[in-house]
Amino acid sequence: MPPLIQFKNLTKQFGKKVVLQDVNFEINKGEIFGIIGMSGSGKTTLLNTLIGFLEPEEGDILYSSENQYKSVFKNSMDVRRRFGFATQEPSFYPKLTIEENLDHFGALYNLSKSTRKNNTEKLLKLVGLESEKDQLAQTLSGGMEKRLGIACSLIHNPELLILDEPTANLDPVLREETWNLIKGINKTGTTVIVASHLLEELEDACDRIGILHDHAVIEIGTPDQLKGRYTKNEEIRLRVSGKHDQIEKAMGKSSYIESIKKEGDTLVFYTAMPLKALYQILDLVDKLNERIVSLEASKPSLKEIFESVYQR
Repeated sequence: MPPLIQFKNLTKQFGKKVVLQDVNFEINKGEIFGIIGMSGSGKTTLLNTLIGFLEPEEGDILYSSENQYKSVFKNSMDVRRRFGFATQEPSFYPKLTIEENLDHFGALYNLSKSTRKNNTEKLLKLVGLESEKDQLAQTLSGGMEKRLGIACSLIHNPELLILDEPTANLDPVLREETWNLIKGINKTGTTVIVASHLLEELEDACDRIGILHDHAVIEIGTPDQLKGRYTKNEEIRLRVSGKHDQIEKAMGKSSYIESIKKEGDTLVFYTAMPLKALYQILDLVDKLNERIVSLEASKPSLKEIFESVYQR
């Protein structure tokens, strides 16, 4: 299937400061695409350029429309109709109720009264705000604000939803609820682009991820593809009832172990030969008469890959 979005040699700068340079990548229809990058790397600038709010110094962004590709910057009204954007900070009206905000944003898209009513009812149910529809936006909790912001960006049934840090400043429970909402929206056929610094969330939710570094998207792939490109090692995470220092010292001499680090009371072993290393670890634990609290083996997390990219 042809890509929905194409970034073509995109360069954006503010004065003499280059933020994005020769950015080239594609986003497929129907996927959840994550963008990760250090603070200040240009994630928000990239999204604002995608919706046409900012214009680049060079290059273009093309979107698929009626079996052809059109420029985002030459078709602002069509982009407005096809794209939805939820910013990191609340962008609705605090003195309006939830329902009034949705109706207002629907009117901005020139939707008929009946369409606005129908879409509002569907969205209130989708984001779980039906019972709070008459509540003033200024009284909402952080999680409810996020859900209302997403709902407002969906009022016109866009085919592409763009989210900037949708779970920032939320507690773990609300973050999980927000991601469940995003996944539910995606299952309806909406393509989703998410910029976030919460790597573990992108790893669990995204079909593909782009790493933004040195003004460009330098890597794109599924979480497993990115892990495979940057390391051949696997990690073994071990937590025992005690004697972590003895295990770390003994396994540090093993030819099967590349490196070891401690995360609280968990030992993390990096190895290219996980099966042999695992047998050695289990044998040592048995000899020390230790009790295993937890043990798991997997590819290193996306966080490890991200750190290795930025250390190069």
